[in-house]
Amino acid sequence: MTGLHRIVVLGAGYAGLAAARRLARTAGDARITVVDAHASFVERVRLHQRAAGQRIAALDLRESLESKDIRFVRALATEIDTVAKRVVLDAGPAVEYDALIYALGSIADVQSVPGVAEHAYSIATQEDVRDLSVVDGPVAIVGAGATGIELAAELAESRPGTRVLLLGSEEPGAWLSARAQAHIRRTLERLGVEIVSGAKVIEVTSQGPRSADGSLVEASATVWTTGFRVPDLAARSGLAVDSDGRVRTDATLRSVSHPDIFAAGDAAVIAGPDGRDLRMACATALPTGKHAADAVVARMRGREPKEFRFRYVLHCLSLGRGDGVVQAVHADDAPARTVLTGRTAAWVKERIVRFAAGAARP
Repeated sequence: MTGLHRIVVLGAGYAGLAAARRLARTAGDARITVVDAHASFVERVRLHQRAAGQRIAALDLRESLESKDIRFVRALATEIDTVAKRVVLDAGPAVEYDALIYALGSIADVQSVPGVAEHAYSIATQEDVRDLSVVDGPVAIVGAGATGIELAAELAESRPGTRVLLLGSEEPGAWLSARAQAHIRRTLERLGVEIVSGAKVIEVTSQGPRSADGSLVEASATVWTTGFRVPDLAARSGLAVDSDGRVRTDATLRSVSHPDIFAAGDAAVIAGPDGRDLRMACATALPTGKHAADAVVARMRGREPKEFRFRYVLHCLSLGRGDGVVQAVHADDAPARTVLTGRTAAWVKERIVRFAAGAARP
């Protein structure tokens, strides 16, 4: 594939911006275009802070990208015409490509459980977030994963006295070590969060979430933090995808069905060190975005791209502004012995979040 020069990156999240940043440094005089429906980049891992009423920074995409000679198109991609090699947009002319990096990320799954779309809030994307600190009454958070835990702690800390309930089918932080789980529970209880484990929510009503046993948790606001899905653009455009609509890739992150398309981040199926798919996280989005860019440049120069290599290192959770958990993990993501807690963990988590944002900025 010689003569490759038009490179399009779909998506300006962690993976897309990491890819664009790498391309700007390595792709020579190639024409790089980033397409995204948003005008700004907001750190997704801080959206729980915004939901708790805190201000978080936003990066102007056009200003940031075009200052590095990366063209930015603010539009929604509606189709990938893989024959003509162009991306059709909801506004303006189509964008042609010689190579495409698909990095549209993930969004909240509000369709799988009745009532979620109508009666629950989400904090999966910047347009989803609402200021929950002004809610008058109990707030029920469904999902005891990382997002639910961080939001529960942030809300309880910022609004002492507000009734915050955390509902999950498992113990908060169940994927972590026993020591990490114990610290999470202690901290949440100290902040006043009511933990309801073993709760399988089967419906969300205007009064609150209803569990499989028929019990209703009355709440002024319900926040849905469990379950994600990806945009259906790849599936609609004829790319090979898995049952969830994520782009199927080979060892170099190239689409198994379309050799001019590479995929990175949440919207891609990427094998991890143990053979399992990589989990959705900025910790996986950043390196996959960079590798996709390197693979595109290698093909542009007539070389075979290297295979993607990755190992997990840490799980980081904030528990308010002054506490947290940092769990060391083995290469396959299984928890190791080392666990940091308290202010030390909060400091480490904040530095990692800042590093991730810096690694994405062009």
